Amino acid sequence: MSESPAHEVAKPSDFIREIINKDLEAGRHDKVVTRFPPEPNGFLHIGHAKSICLNFGLAKEYSKRLPGTGTDCHLRFDDTDPTKEDTLFEESIQADVRWLGFEWKQIYHASDYFERLYECAEHLIEAGKAYVCSLSDPEIREYRGTVKSAGKNSPYRERSVEENLDLFRRMRKGEFKDGLHVLRAKIDMANPNMKMRDPLLYRIRHARHHMTGDQWCIYPMYDFAHPISDAIEGITHSICTLEFENNRELYDWVVDELMEFAKFPTRPRQYEFARLNLNYTVMSKRRLLELVEGSHVRGWDDPRLPTLAGLRRRGYTPESIRDLCASVGVAKANSTVDMAQLEFCIRNDLNHKAPRVMAVLNPLKLVIENYPDDKVEELEASYWPHDVPKEGSRMVPFSKEIFIDRDDFMLDPPKKYFRLAPGTEVRLRYAYCVTCTDVVKDDAGNVTEIRCTYDPDTLGKNPEGRKVKGTIHWVSAAHAVDAEVRLYDRLLSQEAPPTGKDSEFLNAINPDALVVLTGCKLERSLADAKPQDRFQFERQGYFINDEKDSKPDAPVYNRIVTLKDSWARSQGK
Repeated sequence: MSESPAHEVAKPSDFIREIINKDLEAGRHDKVVTRFPPEPNGFLHIGHAKSICLNFGLAKEYSKRLPGTGTDCHLRFDDTDPTKEDTLFEESIQADVRWLGFEWKQIYHASDYFERLYECAEHLIEAGKAYVCSLSDPEIREYRGTVKSAGKNSPYRERSVEENLDLFRRMRKGEFKDGLHVLRAKIDMANPNMKMRDPLLYRIRHARHHMTGDQWCIYPMYDFAHPISDAIEGITHSICTLEFENNRELYDWVVDELMEFAKFPTRPRQYEFARLNLNYTVMSKRRLLELVEGSHVRGWDDPRLPTLAGLRRRGYTPESIRDLCASVGVAKANSTVDMAQLEFCIRNDLNHKAPRVMAVLNPLKLVIENYPDDKVEELEASYWPHDVPKEGSRMVPFSKEIFIDRDDFMLDPPKKYFRLAPGTEVRLRYAYCVTCTDVVKDDAGNVTEIRCTYDPDTLGKNPEGRKVKGTIHWVSAAHAVDAEVRLYDRLLSQEAPPTGKDSEFLNAINPDALVVLTGCKLERSLADAKPQDRFQFERQGYFINDEKDSKPDAPVYNRIVTLKDSWARSQGK
């Protein structure tokens, strides 16, 4: 059998891979180099996860098929706006990419190329392809026209090459105030693509840069720096989301105009795919910044937010995020993914990872009147259900006084209510069957305590001649671990965030996105739990020991997700 060519790849599974495979087969490239180029001006959110998984995933996939070729994915920070960027954001982005399971060989910055970008700008001026414009920002917008009407040329468009070079060099020296001049490409003010109507290439910013300090006071625009950075690094496939589709024409213009001058090692091409949108949340950087800076949430890692830091703190696993991205796929048309799809991914992942334990979130004391006062039994309880092929158990103490969940008792229950009520019998999980004989109420008529009797012959077996339908969880009162439990839900109370005033958006925040429960009672085994340990609280949901706020004597647990899609049920779906 003849050997396959080194660049032979499997049948494509989406249009991006189809493009790459055709390029390799046609010999246009002998390797695949992608990039993930975030701006270090905020924390990444789950929408970025799709781009991370795609770009780093492609590099990982093709490096196995093209070993030794230099196939790679570059992590490059698009740090062209010093007024919004910070090393804090760079560090968080690196942590997020690593958490998702990806690595890089080195870190790149657009600022690494500031000198070369400047040289490219001067070349465009000398070639008559760029000019210094002295219109104000409002005037530039006015001159640009609309999608229905052509723009008009700037009165400074015909400045001589000598004057443009002089002004541009003086801009670099810091002779002018912010906003006094900009460098623009000289393309076509009547182009139907408004991105091509003499776009800005440089602007003056007297601001300290977190990487270059005070070395520069002019900074390149994204649409100028990005394609040049791609070309310098030898990026073969510049894969971005659909909102950059109109930028592609300018991307190509910049690369083509500079290809011969700059001697780029390769000619990169831009391709767009549909971004990941989730309902009942927001992934606008501006809105997320508003929530954080306005103290509407507790920082960028607030578990209500769709930031990767927030999802991580809430208890989502990188596997569940990657599974979501894989299930959504790579498409050419934007769509919105139901939050239930993400929740399905995390439930599916945690089903085999999170041991089962008992926790009473809304405790009500139950006293077993015929149980010996000082007796404590150690009962074996499995960490795993029968359908999870894992072994492991712990001993849970059983005593005269226990806590059950208040929702598991009703004074006047409806038909088919199989939990505890006066005169009814239920099974206590892993323990005995008990029958309610009496209740204790306070002055307002609220039940404060339940009195029961137990059947000592029902440990691990059904009572003879009786059919007990209900099983409830419990915690021994004397051995319970007190905890705070935070119940997290969807950030917004409506599927899509309002696009109007800021007040409309803030009013759309779900008031039940965070419900804090104190005085919760957890089983004894959780006294040894560590931050970021995940558990399934039986009949409640999946929870994680909070990595920031938990203390050994005062644990805090975040609800990751309910056991079933309670939101869909509450909405009648």
